[in-house]
Amino acid sequence: MFRHRFFSPISQIETISVSTSFDIYIYTIETGGIFRPNVFLSDQYKNGNIGRNLKDKGKSHMNETTELLKKHVSVRQFLDKKINEDQVKELILAAQSASSASFLQAYTIIGIEDDKLKGKIAELAGNQPFISEGSHFFVFCADLQRLHQLSQERNIDIQPMLEGVDAILAGAIDASLAAQNMTVAAESMGLGVCYIGGIRDAIVEISDLLELPEYVFPVFGLVVGYPKAKNELKPRIPMAGIYHIDKYNKDTDEISNEYEETTRRYYTNRIGNSSNKTWGDGTVNSFHRLSRMGMKDYLNKQGLAKK
Repeated sequence: MFRHRFFSPISQIETISVSTSFDIYIYTIETGGIFRPNVFLSDQYKNGNIGRNLKDKGKSHMNETTELLKKHVSVRQFLDKKINEDQVKELILAAQSASSASFLQAYTIIGIEDDKLKGKIAELAGNQPFISEGSHFFVFCADLQRLHQLSQERNIDIQPMLEGVDAILAGAIDASLAAQNMTVAAESMGLGVCYIGGIRDAIVEISDLLELPEYVFPVFGLVVGYPKAKNELKPRIPMAGIYHIDKYNKDTDEISNEYEETTRRYYTNRIGNSSNKTWGDGTVNSFHRLSRMGMKDYLNKQGLAKK
């Protein structure tokens, strides 16, 4: 038996008792009358200091930043409340402070402020209305256009490099690092976020809407706003399945099987949207449904990935 704090709308907290052998626990603390998940524990996570009592500060390296990171969930229900301009500037500055390979800064962030444009993108990106409901929506683009322009001004031919696969990796990685910085900054302000990979479902149409030039492509979107409701924390792959020492560990069948059962119990006991699936079921079916086979042609049209 464990007691689980379930928060649907944040203003309406319910305490529900569940009788199960489920080995995922959520400890909660009360902050300003709102119960928030504090530590997410499972037997698999108890290595590496995770799972120690928070009060035992002297024996743990946990701090406000690591606790914030471990409490991340996607938010798809937002309050009708706008983020102010100072907050937006802080979010952009945080994004710009991310690491960048060779200081290329090979990305551009496009803030979507026009409601009609935001609605059109929401429709194209998988009919996800919460994109329009969040306070702000940002599209993170890999951007090699600036580098191309700089090379032309200096009469240096970088075309072979721009047409290589590594260039799009550099841009996508830079955009991802910037977005994750923005995510952490947003959550530190009490905001919620959701990444939108569905941008790539209609990458040609969305690129046209945003008037993206050659050598630029959208990687994903990010909805940011004040959360009305939050999803439950999901159990992650056990640390031993993700963190390998010195070489790749191929002997992870036992870990994978254990995780499949853990996620089956999670989905079965999840309140409001239960099912009998596992993580493997969900991810394989999701990946199988993706229909982005024209991505290479699109990138070629943008002057990228030709080699």
